[in-house]
Amino acid sequence: MKKIFVTGKIPETGINLLKEYFDVEVFSQDRAITKEEIIKFGKDAFGIISLLRDKIDSEVIDNLKECKIIANYAVGYNNIDVKYALSKGIYVTNTPDILTETTAELAWGLLFAIARRIVEGDKFVREGKFKGWESELLLGTDIYGKTLGIVGSGRIATAFAEKAKVFNMDILYYSRHRNKEFEKNTGGHYSDLETLISKADFISLHVPLNDESYHMFTLKEFKKMKNTAFLINTARGAVIKEDDLVFALKKGLIAGAGLDVYEFEPEVMEDLKYMDNVVLTPHIGSASTETRDAMSMLVAKNVINVSSGKKPLTPVKN
Repeated sequence: MKKIFVTGKIPETGINLLKEYFDVEVFSQDRAITKEEIIKFGKDAFGIISLLRDKIDSEVIDNLKECKIIANYAVGYNNIDVKYALSKGIYVTNTPDILTETTAELAWGLLFAIARRIVEGDKFVREGKFKGWESELLLGTDIYGKTLGIVGSGRIATAFAEKAKVFNMDILYYSRHRNKEFEKNTGGHYSDLETLISKADFISLHVPLNDESYHMFTLKEFKKMKNTAFLINTARGAVIKEDDLVFALKKGLIAGAGLDVYEFEPEVMEDLKYMDNVVLTPHIGSASTETRDAMSMLVAKNVINVSSGKKPLTPVKN
């Protein structure tokens, strides 16, 4: 039987399906796998199922002598040298669509949590500080009727924006190209980035990490935001220059931030951990039982298709 190597634990739904066709080996240690271990365990594998945290570069790919598919257990794939893999005749796949609504929901969760100071309130009650209703206790910010800036116009950005209609928000969006389908579905208005930054009360990031989006938000951008505005990031950490964000939060250049991803993940800048105007989650945008199970099944089906001489369901194109 052909060997499939899985670089970390994923839900058993996909693993069990793979075991019907392949000899499956899973790296089961409770830590991130190293590059050397990917090479060691994957060198004779027909397929590699990788996690977003795994760096699959040209050196790794050169040592995957039997590999015909790298199935990434994520919608993003900036951890893989896709161009090089394709040049070696190796398919690269991802898990689009499945996690769209789930990630959009988390972005809204972060927005609500930071605007209405929910995490602060939870801590306040748990610490025994709640002595009864007060007129100015933990005053937050209204969401209804505000201006929402969305950076990106893909699947998750669209799902996120569609939910804003319930709150009668004025939606501005920025992407490399105008997206009329986005506008049709959301009622959003296309904007240049500078205008969006200066007008939005809430800004939510939904872009892949690439040369254009790397450090898209730095001190320059924070200075142009309203000092009452909030920034939400469920995209990729390095879209934000994290030390500049810390400075902006400390100086009151912006009101707060809700973050699910980090520039140097899994490391998080210490200052962020102690700020009341920041809500932090551990990269759980797609972390629902239903979504993670579906992702597991999709990576399995991609591998099975390639093994059967078919094209994968969700190939990544260079």
